[in-house]
Amino acid sequence: MPRIYLNNDWEFSSEFSQELTQNGSTADFEKVRIPHSFTETPFNSFSTDTYQKNALYRRTFITENGWEGKKILLTLEGAAHESEVFLNGKSLAVHKCGYTAFSVDLTENLAPSGSKNLLAIRVDSRESLNQPPFGFVIDYMTYGGIYRDVYIEIKNPVYIENVFVKTKGIEYTADVKIAGINQTEIEKYRIINTLKKAENAPLSTNPDEQIRLWSVDEPYLYILETSLFDSDKNLLDTKQTRFGFRDILFDESGFYLNGQKIKLRGLNRHQSWPYAGYAMPKNMQRDDADILKYELGLNEVRTSHYPQSHYFIDRCDETGLLVFTEIPGWQHIGNAEWKDIAVENVRQMIIQWRNHPSIFIWGVRINESLDDDEFYTRTNADAHELDSTRPTGGVRFLRNSSLLEDVYTFNDFSFFGENEGCLPKKKVTKTKKGYMITEYNGHMFPTKTFDCEAHRTEHALRHAKVLDAVAARSEISGSSGWCMSDYNTHKDFGSGDYICYHGVLDMFRNSKMAAKVYQSQQCADITGDVLEVTSSMDIGEHAGGARGDVYIITNADSVKMYVNDIFIKEYSIEQSPFKNLLHGPILIDDYIGHRLVDEDGIKEKYSVPMKAMLFALQKYGVDKLPFKYILKGLGLWIRRVTNPGKLRDLYGKYIGNWGGQAVKYRFDSYRNGKLVKTLTKTPAKQTFLKLESKRTTLIEEESYDVAFVSLKAADENGNVQPYCQEAVLLEVEGSIELIGPKAVSLKGGMAGFYVKSCGKKGEGRVKITDWNNQFYTVNFVIKI
Repeated sequence: MPRIYLNNDWEFSSEFSQELTQNGSTADFEKVRIPHSFTETPFNSFSTDTYQKNALYRRTFITENGWEGKKILLTLEGAAHESEVFLNGKSLAVHKCGYTAFSVDLTENLAPSGSKNLLAIRVDSRESLNQPPFGFVIDYMTYGGIYRDVYIEIKNPVYIENVFVKTKGIEYTADVKIAGINQTEIEKYRIINTLKKAENAPLSTNPDEQIRLWSVDEPYLYILETSLFDSDKNLLDTKQTRFGFRDILFDESGFYLNGQKIKLRGLNRHQSWPYAGYAMPKNMQRDDADILKYELGLNEVRTSHYPQSHYFIDRCDETGLLVFTEIPGWQHIGNAEWKDIAVENVRQMIIQWRNHPSIFIWGVRINESLDDDEFYTRTNADAHELDSTRPTGGVRFLRNSSLLEDVYTFNDFSFFGENEGCLPKKKVTKTKKGYMITEYNGHMFPTKTFDCEAHRTEHALRHAKVLDAVAARSEISGSSGWCMSDYNTHKDFGSGDYICYHGVLDMFRNSKMAAKVYQSQQCADITGDVLEVTSSMDIGEHAGGARGDVYIITNADSVKMYVNDIFIKEYSIEQSPFKNLLHGPILIDDYIGHRLVDEDGIKEKYSVPMKAMLFALQKYGVDKLPFKYILKGLGLWIRRVTNPGKLRDLYGKYIGNWGGQAVKYRFDSYRNGKLVKTLTKTPAKQTFLKLESKRTTLIEEESYDVAFVSLKAADENGNVQPYCQEAVLLEVEGSIELIGPKAVSLKGGMAGFYVKSCGKKGEGRVKITDWNNQFYTVNFVIKI
């Protein structure tokens, strides 16, 4: 029998009372649907007190006639953070983890057939709880609420509790756990496993086709259907387990998937969004996996700092995105009771997530905690007992830390801009085991979408420098940067407004400049054609008009640059100073081309030093011009190639352009000799509101659906205008609701909004008014 989802028709009270768990009790409840967050928060500048509550959810359901003689199991996939389940006034179970699922047997406490039951769930999100991740400061908000699915399953008294499919090459074994019997009775039952191809597996219909391995490029998936029969051949239960065939190996030379060495390139992800916190349904979870794989071009993600939604990991399975998942926690290790809960978190995490082929390592240490050999001996032992197919890791900031895990996983924040992008392994650990960098950058260089251009450029270059340094070292398995997107955090962290601006995306998942660095490392078949220039070319953005270094970021073979449609230079990917990257950023070193000769009559032999002189003035300005360029200028003056007045005129013509005609810069990228993309930079004549949405059809399945619409202020050439901070007004009609405020201010020229279905099929629309009093409409179709 399929799951019966209980995501609708809940009553919510922000204050728990034992009386409210009883039939007949009444109160002033709010009607809510799951996923649900205790509080819809502002975008920023709010206290964690907003969501720290001991609250109550409750709803009714009928005991169906067909349930007689069956086991009735309730499952909560995720409730932050301590949960207690009541049925008809009786407390049945307490669960002390906000990031793992738990099940409760309701059978013995159900009302008679045809009668109504009152299911009540107390959810405590207070950070005073003695359980991970609480006990000290935490660099992320933990929110509160039942934010993952709730459902009932109807089982026979003897049923399949779980199945673990272990693979080696194209062979598999299945560990099947049967509930409702003693192990001595197992011989009375028969288990039959049938291998099938998953619906989304890119395989032919040939039944004799050989098993295909799961990989990052070809994520082939299979389903093992496990059937349980009693001694009379009666079918008692059937369970389908989706998995993939693949082999994982870490050693001192790197990481191997199916015997092929892969350099891991990833980012860390928090499972939070603006306004809703953790409470987002299936399609939003899946969208994040698609962003990581197809927009950022990554092959790995770390679920910092806790296990995340199966919907997200399912999509990672389907797209070939490797996942490093870990137990809840942040630096702090608590008392004996706290540690016992953490060890239980390990067991829950592995049992619940171990059939996902995308998961390649278990994080069994509290993130960035100190060594505790007794504690971590337990977590490693349980991990190896429950899953012999994957290695363990434990994210640490310590060099030469006590290593009980299979892989030394290290947060390398050694890079500060001028030094080497990462430490060599030998300066961190002497182990012969595998080694992986699990965080870098982040708090070392927080960057807002509305920071100055030089800061945003430096942010992008810092990510490129670390990626380049990691790529150069074969002993480093790869790296996960900090982090995918900005996120709300506690007052102890962030920029004073309760946001950590550490992402390569903003909180809405709009791209910062650094995101282009990651996108450009993938082929166009994955991320599309990438072409970006790190400057708007507006000299007034820079002190003294000194624009500084400007880079082209692309995944094309070459880029031709034009100024006012005059060809200047073709840049090839081989010219990038980032020699270890497939497509490193390329420094623009010429804004003049052959024009000094063609237009100003300067001899060919003097045009090169003249260009160098002009370029140095653009980069450093007059006051900070290095001495070698002063000498170069004197040499040109002595040879009567130039003089101060002529040099000033040439600078104004080619570099400064103060008061002159607006300059148009055009960049054409080429692949295999064909033009694939054009980018134009020129002073904006007008700023428009640009709307983008991945989905305009909302489909209610397990629960409500949500879609995101990106808002960007763009010029006539499609360039985001980062200093446009104007407000956008939203008005909703039809069968949808808005998540968040009705007025959204752009930040760094970007923002967005979320709409959700509200249980009614039909149509909905959002009317949008921008700062120019221009009107736009986004239409949605809602299917039930």
